[in-house]
Amino acid sequence: MTITILVYILSGVIIILLCWIGITEYRFRKFFAGTKARNLEEVMIKLGEQMKDLKNNQDKINSHLVTVNKRLDKSIRSVETIRFNPFLDAGSNQSFAISFINDEGNGVVMSSLYARDRMSIFAKPIVAGKSEFELSTEEKDVLEKSK
Repeated sequence: MTITILVYILSGVIIILLCWIGITEYRFRKFFAGTKARNLEEVMIKLGEQMKDLKNNQDKINSHLVTVNKRLDKSIRSVETIRFNPFLDAGSNQSFAISFINDEGNGVVMSSLYARDRMSIFAKPIVAGKSEFELSTEEKDVLEKSK
């Protein structure tokens, strides 16, 4: 009787071990799926190579982003316009002041004075939010709006 019980217990243990081996084998096949690797070492080597490639690509992308950010800082980011009438006896608001400023505060302020017989255009460089030339009230206003 005890031998029979012992055989049943051993049979149960063998069945459990066979199930565990089958599950483990299934997991390994799933793990190695899509690769031609024959063992875990080859998979780890391939993963290491892929990690190096990803790191190289990330470094390239980061250096490109630095270049793009530098270019963006210098690009025009703020454009403001004010229309006004500088001469009381002449038409409507045909004159204007317009600013083109980047993130560093550099750019240009352009203004146009319209009169019936002529039109004048002025451009004044802006460096760090300031101009070395005298700005009109409208030019100061448009520069202030663009900050």
